[in-house]
Amino acid sequence: MFVDQWLKNLPIITKTYMLACILTTLAVEMDLISFLKLYLNFDLIYNKGEVWRLGTNFLFFGEFGLYYIFHMCFLVRHSRLLEENSFRGRTGDFLFLYLFGAVILLILDWVFWYTSIVSNPMFLGQCLAFMVVYVWARRNPHARMSFLGIFTFNAPMLPYVIIGIELLVGQSFSVFDLMGIFAGHLYYFLMDVYPVTSGRRLLKTPAFMNYLFDGPNINNAHQ
Repeated sequence: MFVDQWLKNLPIITKTYMLACILTTLAVEMDLISFLKLYLNFDLIYNKGEVWRLGTNFLFFGEFGLYYIFHMCFLVRHSRLLEENSFRGRTGDFLFLYLFGAVILLILDWVFWYTSIVSNPMFLGQCLAFMVVYVWARRNPHARMSFLGIFTFNAPMLPYVIIGIELLVGQSFSVFDLMGIFAGHLYYFLMDVYPVTSGRRLLKTPAFMNYLFDGPNINNAHQ
């Protein structure tokens, strides 16, 4: 079947995260688990030890529908492009991108919760997806994109075009997108910009992750 072949062709990290999100949503839709057990709540983490919320909040994008399909397709497309191109043969590095993004987003969410500056998001999957899109866009600066054939733009403008479209269709300004942009830009700066300008690398995938996923002879040089 087409779906079987498509799944087989997806790279491992993209496929694993996509399936985890879909299965989580199915479990919620079938009332096997309540989304109330998944969302990020630092009070429950601190007071009741519900530490699983640090991970499960990234797996639920809401109920199945057009909103869900849009975000999942966008995530899978750009995650796959990154994993098959910039991170080809470097599964450990790509997993580290996801883990780094998740940690930064959790820190940001904790700051929002602790300071009450803004309402902290309960689910960070959309932020993580936006981070992936941002990193892909920055690593493909000369790629040309089109919005419904109306206008074309270079890939680095994609995150901001998405925000503009969301506003045009009546969605309110979302902190989700800004959090994803911040996490993505921090990764891009530490991995791609700072090493070139300073000759030093502050951020690097742990050696055990490269060994575990790519073997002892993996070339860790930045590509």
